[in-house]
Amino acid sequence: MKIALRPRERVASEGVESLEDEELLALLLGTGRSGQAAEDVAKEVMDMAQGCLNNLASWPPEGLAMIPGIGPAKSCMIAAAMELGRRRQMALGRVGLRVTSSQDVHRRFVDRLSDLQHEEFWAVMLRRSNQVMAEVCISKGGLTGTVADPKIIFGRALAMRAAALVVVHNHPSGNAVPSEADRRLTRQLASAGECLDLPLLDHIIIAGGQYVSFADQGWLT
Repeated sequence: MKIALRPRERVASEGVESLEDEELLALLLGTGRSGQAAEDVAKEVMDMAQGCLNNLASWPPEGLAMIPGIGPAKSCMIAAAMELGRRRQMALGRVGLRVTSSQDVHRRFVDRLSDLQHEEFWAVMLRRSNQVMAEVCISKGGLTGTVADPKIIFGRALAMRAAALVVVHNHPSGNAVPSEADRRLTRQLASAGECLDLPLLDHIIIAGGQYVSFADQGWLT
């Protein structure tokens, strides 16, 4: 009878890429709880997350800590691992510095914003060639909104001598449909951009794995 290898043993013999998500999580946990191995606890956690790492990444550490067998130390370890994964994807998303479509902007921000439990509003400053000059966080808010002041947005863009800009914010609710406030702000930004010869090229709303582009939908005018 062939004895099944534990995750740590499989890493040594087959490589870490051979492990399933549950086994990788079990390695992070190290130990289980009374009467259960780390693999059992990891399976329970992944079942709670519906087998989705994006769901797991969105849980705050204090929520993870309440699961039997996890606790504060292990919850921080899991949160740190999820954050490392996010940062790696963010770094990869910056390899191409030219923005040519809403997909380019989405790729740059999805790992940064999709798991947040509060709203953040960002402005992407562009050169005439659509190369990114800077990504500026304009504001951070709560669960239901954040304040984005057009004067601050264009003040930053003018100070940096940007040629154009794209704005991005997230909806923690998971619903990417723009609110009336989102539409009103976009109209204000588009109008101000025309007057200043500093056009707003797009406003993108990210909600989980989904996004809406005002430019793609023809809502900028």
